Amino acid sequence: MSELDLQIPSAYDPFAESNAEDSGAGSKDYVHIRIQQRNGRKSLTTVQGLKKEYSYNKILKDLKKEFCCNGTVVQDTELGQVIQLQGDQRKNVSTFLTQAGIVKKDHIKIHGF
Repeated sequence: MSELDLQIPSAYDPFAESNAEDSGAGSKDYVHIRIQQRNGRKSLTTVQGLKKEYSYNKILKDLKKEFCCNGTVVQDTELGQVIQLQGDQRKNVSTFLTQAGIVKKDHIKIHGF
């Protein structure tokens, strides 16, 4: 009986570290670039997770001028400010952010099909 008592595992949560590090979609470490399908062939690219010290409107202005597309900055309750661009601009946005020195390449996550 005493041997069985010693073999009972302690209360260990294997997901405790991952929950502490990644608090959902709005993780502060990474910049998430996603694509959302609209109707038909139309799509929308969203950029979230940029640091708050950057001016989102200035970044948006440069992105719109660089890629010849329209866009806006949307205020979300959970995710904070999110940049939305028309079309599939995932690769363009990631190269722009790394070349401008805003984000390092290993801190960018590209989601989508």
